[in-house]
Amino acid sequence: MSSDEHLLVQQNPLPAALSNRLADQLSFIIEVDRLKTVLRASPLAAADRRENDAEHSWHLALMVMLLSDYADERIDVGHTMRLVVIHDLVEIYAGDTPLYDTAAAADQQEREEAAADRLFRLLPVDQARWIRALWDEFEARRTPEARFAKAIDRLQPILLNWMARGGTWNTPGVTAEVVRARTSGIKDGSRQLWDAVHSMIEDGIRAGWIKSGE
Repeated sequence: MSSDEHLLVQQNPLPAALSNRLADQLSFIIEVDRLKTVLRASPLAAADRRENDAEHSWHLALMVMLLSDYADERIDVGHTMRLVVIHDLVEIYAGDTPLYDTAAAADQQEREEAAADRLFRLLPVDQARWIRALWDEFEARRTPEARFAKAIDRLQPILLNWMARGGTWNTPGVTAEVVRARTSGIKDGSRQLWDAVHSMIEDGIRAGWIKSGE
């Protein structure tokens, strides 16, 4: 178990009677409650506030369940759900990096790698390796599951921006060309979903929610 005095569990230590393995697992589960406090840039469709990372991850898992038929390659749905559930855990320590914030993206990989090292070591060694491997798989996007998981990760904010009639598309400097470039990874996992996004972007331009850039 980590000696990090800033872990949430230190505020109210678990019973000493627990096994070391269970104590480590529960400590990790308590620590990742922090994900609920990490705000993203995307606005909610159902309330006048921004979504948090935990809400985002849940939404992605549900989308994988419902939209898996649109994957260009055969995927293991359960494995893909695991990828989207853990992919943002590192933001507990690294913070969220908004899609259209190029300055914040400069050191994003470095911050997230350090956060992964710090967070996943809280688990028992075997589970730490397993979860880290899932996180690395998502980041590398070399498997069909990782490519589809990334596609869903890019699609979800587009839906929220669509419902907000602009949302983060109103970020200074963002044009339809920028939106397409930053979300083009969708087509690596699903051409059909990419076509749907293209339609939303085109209609968003016509509605005045996205600057055409022309």
